[in-house]
Amino acid sequence: MGIEPKTPHLRIQVPPIVNDDTQHQNNNYKTMTPPWLKLIPSPSPSPQKSEPNRTWLDNPDHGPYLLKLARDTIISGESPTKALDYAVRAAKSFERFPGLGVELPMSLHVVAAIHCRLGQFDEAISVLERSIDVAEAGNGLDHALAKYSGYMQLGDTYSMLGQLDRSISCYEAGLMIQINAFTDSDPQVAETCRYLAEAHVQAMQFEKAKKYCKKTLDIHKQHSPPASPQEATDRRLMALICEALGDSESALEHLVLASMAMIAHGHDTEVAAIDASIGDIYASLCRFDEAIFAYQKALTIFKSTKGESHLSVASLFIRLAELYNRTGKSREAKSYVDNALRIYLKPPSGASCEELSSGLVEISSVYEATNEPEEAFRVLQRATMVLEQGVGGGRWSGSGAVAGIEAQMGVMFYMVGKYGEARKAFEGAIGKLRAGAKSAMFGVLLNQMGLACIQLYKIGEAVKLFQEAKVVLEEQYGVYHSDTLAVSSNLAAAYDAMGSVEEAIEILEHILKVREEMLGTANPEVDEEKRRLEELLKEAGRARNKKAKSLQILLGSNPLRMKKEVAKRWSGGFSFRA
Repeated sequence: MGIEPKTPHLRIQVPPIVNDDTQHQNNNYKTMTPPWLKLIPSPSPSPQKSEPNRTWLDNPDHGPYLLKLARDTIISGESPTKALDYAVRAAKSFERFPGLGVELPMSLHVVAAIHCRLGQFDEAISVLERSIDVAEAGNGLDHALAKYSGYMQLGDTYSMLGQLDRSISCYEAGLMIQINAFTDSDPQVAETCRYLAEAHVQAMQFEKAKKYCKKTLDIHKQHSPPASPQEATDRRLMALICEALGDSESALEHLVLASMAMIAHGHDTEVAAIDASIGDIYASLCRFDEAIFAYQKALTIFKSTKGESHLSVASLFIRLAELYNRTGKSREAKSYVDNALRIYLKPPSGASCEELSSGLVEISSVYEATNEPEEAFRVLQRATMVLEQGVGGGRWSGSGAVAGIEAQMGVMFYMVGKYGEARKAFEGAIGKLRAGAKSAMFGVLLNQMGLACIQLYKIGEAVKLFQEAKVVLEEQYGVYHSDTLAVSSNLAAAYDAMGSVEEAIEILEHILKVREEMLGTANPEVDEEKRRLEELLKEAGRARNKKAKSLQILLGSNPLRMKKEVAKRWSGGFSFRA
């Protein structure tokens, strides 16, 4: 069977795996039939005469039949292993009797999708690469769309693994096939361009994201009536990109136009979401009255359309609490954050563990800002419990999300002087992140744990942590970045505290040289580094009669201090928004 020529996406979606031990939160897939499988005819179960010495591979009718069995097994929620077996056998049958259609690549797409649901990503990648090879774009539109589908599904798989560069490369390859199959202004091309824009946003490549989003907007303007819902959706994405690029005025303009379009089409819920985004931008610009008005407007709509206890309502309560706290209205802030917490403690059915934990982390930040650290700790512990209970058999970023919460707990413990608890929290976060790619934030957490060890007089452990943090930040930022220099300064202080003066002098000389080149010789930071280096050189001249300096003095000049932003940056991604 061929593929319908106007099918924009042919990527397979498989329901989550459910077993006796784990119940997945997301039920959206349970009634979803994979698009490939819809194209497979349901063969009549007419009895066939058995022939001696003939296996199922010798019968060309078995391919469609086995693929139908795989589909039925997926939809019924039965064993995914059984569904995989049916799909693999179907692919082997199609390979034996290839024909002129695209049954083989589409069956391989089903096999890969089931591998992904089982967490077998390497196997899925191998299968998808084969599906791309067997689909020849020059053999007609069906084969071109099959190849496009393989690239897009492969991009999704790489995205799940956090390999965003490879993911984007696959999406771009799919886009080129789609442009050649249709035209560069086809509405289906617009959908793929939007997909690429979102992928570049996830990779923090905002200029490239803006290019693809503009292409999407131009195509939708060409094929849709003025102020269409598609154009409004594009403008919301463009607003996000503009804000990330620091162009708040353009972001507001896009959001206002998107809101007007949604109002014209009666999409109240979307209007409320846009109003909330408008409020966020006004808040970032310190236009607090306008921000409150936008938030209150969105809150009224959400309450009427979604109910008083919906998470969207709680999210606006949190925004209002943060805003009132910034303006010094603690009583109003406390009232709103308490209301938000009540909703999150008794969430509506269907809420995912990621949504709940993320909201609880935001609530904790508000309590911390309103000088209620004990309540903030309790809420963070609740967020951790929600995540740990929600991590099921599927492979997702649960460990990274828990690490983010532990990092925030470590910061809070440090700020209130509970250094032992801070060290333990940082150790847990670092342990969960160590197996993955070493990001700059990983280096910052190593530094923070080192500072906690300094306060506990575990100097040797602190030195090892600062050394590793320095290596990570040099790889991520380079040797001249301020955070890299700050960690180097901490390492020099720790070396001096344990008596390794020569090592400390070597590091400080390097820091001083870099700071003089970057800041000039008259900068206060340069003067401070000179003073520290002169003191160490004097001590080195006293040979064996050395007296160690106070840690407070050694770390007082310019260490990479505890930052509340560390935890905020970790908690907001729960991917990966990699």
